[in-house]
Amino acid sequence: MERFKTLKDHVYDYIADQIRSGSLLPGQRVNENVICENLNISRTPVREALIQLSAEGVLENRSRKGFVICSMSEADIREVYQVIGILDGYAARLACDQLTEQDWADMDFYIEAMDLAIKAGNFEMYYKQQETFHQLYIDRCGNKTLIETIAKTKNKLLKKSYTDDPDGKMKDVFYSTNDEHREILKLFKKKNPDELFRYLSETHWRPVYAAYDMFI
Repeated sequence: MERFKTLKDHVYDYIADQIRSGSLLPGQRVNENVICENLNISRTPVREALIQLSAEGVLENRSRKGFVICSMSEADIREVYQVIGILDGYAARLACDQLTEQDWADMDFYIEAMDLAIKAGNFEMYYKQQETFHQLYIDRCGNKTLIETIAKTKNKLLKKSYTDDPDGKMKDVFYSTNDEHREILKLFKKKNPDELFRYLSETHWRPVYAAYDMFI
């Protein structure tokens, strides 16, 4: 069951969406007054959300400037990918015996939806479907601390860039990673937790994708 969301949680999600959409860019200051006005709330939950995002490395609290969106180098992103791979792989290992045939069918549906999104060049939809694909088994792992840690680690990569793909390189990468999603599903069906961990940590979340700054 999804936990009750506080005002701080709603502000957190609002700021995260602003970063994802590109309305807030790296190095840009987060205007607390504007957020208070847009959401018609007091300053306290806004400050709480900003402090949490700062603790997670999404924002930086600079003296005399306030909270600004953090920039990440390719090296930084590579390191985050390595950590996510280990955490995601461990979640898959724990969830391996918990998934039902309906879960497998849902994951297969998300894979097919990703193929359609790639074909249409709808990379925003691809991102949403792959996020749902991974979150399904993460939520089944039974470890609340692990679930929260994965979410916080992924939040370091909030900013996504969905641009035109004139040379088709992004489509090729997305098709390749979606084939990996198919392999992940096969391993779940085989109930092979150790191989799932190895595949997710060593293959699927390999740091080479940091050059594209995208979730896989």
